[in-house]
Amino acid sequence: MLGIFHKAFAHPPEELNSPVSSSETAKGCEKAKHPDEILKGFLSSNPSDSFSTTFGDEASLAYVRSHNHFSTHQRLFCGFDDIYCLFFGSLNNLSTLIKQYGLSKATNDAMLLIEAYRTLRDRGPYPADQVVKDLNGSFSFIIYDSKTGTVFAALGSDGGVQLFWGIAADGSVVISDDLDAIKGGCGKSFAPFPTGCMFHSEGGLMSFEHPMNKMRAMPRVDSEGVECGANFKVDKYTRINSMPRVGSAANWATWDSH
Repeated sequence: MLGIFHKAFAHPPEELNSPVSSSETAKGCEKAKHPDEILKGFLSSNPSDSFSTTFGDEASLAYVRSHNHFSTHQRLFCGFDDIYCLFFGSLNNLSTLIKQYGLSKATNDAMLLIEAYRTLRDRGPYPADQVVKDLNGSFSFIIYDSKTGTVFAALGSDGGVQLFWGIAADGSVVISDDLDAIKGGCGKSFAPFPTGCMFHSEGGLMSFEHPMNKMRAMPRVDSEGVECGANFKVDKYTRINSMPRVGSAANWATWDSH
């Protein structure tokens, strides 16, 4: 799965940008590409099994069907009410969550996340960190709300699946489970997405397992000794002042981590 979001609609941590200068890049470091090049490269690697949709200059989403039909992990791409979800993994408690949200038994993992997001955006009785923490299994997802221009992504804590993110040549945020797509598209400005964490285009990056603790950026150095982006970890010694919510009710569209 691949999500590309214009910098005006997503605000990733500054540390995700590589400090490598343009002169150093010219000496052999792979340059970051523009969003259209990244999308074309991703689709061309799987020409018969891929699908994509774009939202003007705001966002692009792409998906490749699962090739391993015996895997318990699914690749899903769903859209409803102008909300789109890319999902990879499997939820062990899907049936329980379907009952909790009053959904059809035929609801899949991606549709469940869309309905949960939509419910919390409109009514929001629970903080977003608690809702994501209730997801049991190996999972990664990217949600794009085209009505509000909201980006929401998360990675489960068990390490069963991976997710990566980076910065394109024009400053757009790129999120994908395909490491080659991220490396090839973002040059040195990329990093593994931290497990047990979620990213919101307004609230930023936070841990849904430890929502009261701030995230800390640790510089990454590649095999050539070049600093490239940062790893993000929970700072167990630094706490934030409030839970990630705005007003009397939390929702995934406006939560604030500060």
